[in-house]
Amino acid sequence: MAGAGVHLPIVFITGYGDVEMSVKAMKAGAVDFLRKPFRDQDILDAVSDALRRDEARLASDEAMFALRTSYGTLTSREREVMSYVVDGMLNKQVAAILKLSEITVKTHRAQVMRKLACRSLADLVRKAETLGIGSHSCIPSLRQTATPS
Repeated sequence: MAGAGVHLPIVFITGYGDVEMSVKAMKAGAVDFLRKPFRDQDILDAVSDALRRDEARLASDEAMFALRTSYGTLTSREREVMSYVVDGMLNKQVAAILKLSEITVKTHRAQVMRKLACRSLADLVRKAETLGIGSHSCIPSLRQTATPS
């Protein structure tokens, strides 16, 4: 099921399970592994825990979808500015690299913050990290040209 992209919480129940089987089941994505006979409370607890975990996974998936959707509303220039900003560059440095005015960079940066519903730079950096937005620090020439003397 996991290979097919089906994400359902699985409680594995068997009458003939051993340690190796339980390890395989858990590695394959089972939430719990119960060997018969088990108490009624054991299955109730396992199902309750599985549902709690699945609810958290669904909430996380929904938040990620919303973030990706918001990121999709950014223009290519806003994405470019965002990548430099989350890399720690000042507006003045970004402006020099992109050959824009500092006011234009500030405008793009404000649009990014608004569209991604960020309240702070730290919030923007966390969201960029979640999205896997890369760093320009691997391009030393950009760093050197943007560093104030």
